[in-house]
Amino acid sequence: MSTVNKNPLQDTQSEAAQAYAAERREDIRTFVRTHPDYYIRNFEKIGASARFNPTFNAFAGLFGPIWFGARGLWAWALSFLILEAVALVQISRGLFGNLAADAMARIASIEGTLELRRKQLAAAIENNSDRVDAFQRTVDSLEANIGGIRAEAEAMAAEGPIIALTGLCILIVAKLAQSLVANTALESRFSHWQSNRSLSHGLPIGHVVFSAIFIVAIVCAAMLHYSFPGRFAMLSDFPTNPDIRLVSIDGVEAFFNWTILNGEAVFDTITYCIRIVLDALEVVFVSTPWVVIASLIILLTWLTAGVRMAIYSSAFLAYMGLLGFWEKAMTTLALLGTAACLSILIGIPLGMFAARRRRFYAFIQPIMDFMQTMPAFVFMIPVIAFFGTGKPAAVVTTMIFGGTPVVRLTVLGLRGVPESVREAAISFGANKWYLLTKVDLPLASPSIRAGINQTIMLSLAMVVVASLIGAKGLGEDVLEALQYANVGQGILAGFSILFCAMILDRIVQGARK
Repeated sequence: MSTVNKNPLQDTQSEAAQAYAAERREDIRTFVRTHPDYYIRNFEKIGASARFNPTFNAFAGLFGPIWFGARGLWAWALSFLILEAVALVQISRGLFGNLAADAMARIASIEGTLELRRKQLAAAIENNSDRVDAFQRTVDSLEANIGGIRAEAEAMAAEGPIIALTGLCILIVAKLAQSLVANTALESRFSHWQSNRSLSHGLPIGHVVFSAIFIVAIVCAAMLHYSFPGRFAMLSDFPTNPDIRLVSIDGVEAFFNWTILNGEAVFDTITYCIRIVLDALEVVFVSTPWVVIASLIILLTWLTAGVRMAIYSSAFLAYMGLLGFWEKAMTTLALLGTAACLSILIGIPLGMFAARRRRFYAFIQPIMDFMQTMPAFVFMIPVIAFFGTGKPAAVVTTMIFGGTPVVRLTVLGLRGVPESVREAAISFGANKWYLLTKVDLPLASPSIRAGINQTIMLSLAMVVVASLIGAKGLGEDVLEALQYANVGQGILAGFSILFCAMILDRIVQGARK
């Protein structure tokens, strides 16, 4: 007589696993809504291995991007839409398109010129002109060109079946790929849906209709445009009216004229403040004897970045002095120093204010995006209109381009301070000022110093651009080298700018470390 020992723990684990499997199957039924048994079987197959486990979904391969879009898998839908659009365009071009249209248009253009040259040749023969041979050579050359283009057009027309076959191969590969990855992509979305039930699931009629209309419209527009070029003007040229642009230009000019007339006092005040800082730094860097400035820079580099970097700084300064770039280098440092100091003085308090005020930061973030992404030559236009040309305008331009990193990184650093540390300080009776100066700023200082470093580097990047509006310094030498193709001067001045950037970067980075 044998006795069977049952383990209650194993029975409990088995029951829990069965309950989880049953719950998962019900979730899959709720999620897919159509053909649940098929998806339950394939989802289990996909989840059985951590590697990619291909399964075949005929509906996904047949309907392609429409199926992916209807299921909410728009990243996959758009990728396969591009692939299928390319394939269908190739097929339609190869079967129905006029592949020689461009060549025939070139032939028509040349034939107009050829007719004119034939008339000139006939007139020259009739008048016994000395230019008969020249006209004859021109006519022969144009006729030869037409013959070559016509042969090219015939060769292109003969490539139609090959192009269509290539498109068909691409389409088959795309359909096969969609069939193989569809269930895997849907299973991944199912996993996200389990943790966030607000995600769309199943096949909502609205999603199906929108996906079908959108994808069919995109594919048809691409096929018509590439298969019949020039026949549908709506697909080639954006429907607009030249008056819209003219009215917009007049409106912008009127706005700037009004701003210049009514904001003169504001712009004069800004210019005066910039002049104060700029003149002070120029006195320090330009008017002070070079021995004093060089010694201070080397000492500061040694204290912040070490002896090795101090030796390099000595070599860099000697390079600028021996090649005659000392005064221009100091002028450049004064200019970008003014822009960097003003950017830092404005940016750090602004970042401190915005760090705890999410709505305010959400308001200024698009403005900072505009300042960083707008090309410098574009925002130089209003700067010149408001401040004229010269060093103040160059400082403002540099501040617009380089002032945003210190704001962003100050906000990032202050928001990265652990809440547990702040709560501990508050629990020990810290007031707001103590919390800011003894907790938030010290912990956020690496990020803030990185922002200062980025502001300085971006300010240096504007040296050459600022020279276009009257800023002196090393940028002026580079600009002259560009204008007169003086390679030596441009390279030597460029290395001076590089060395200025390296010295400042090592000083700031060294202090950060």
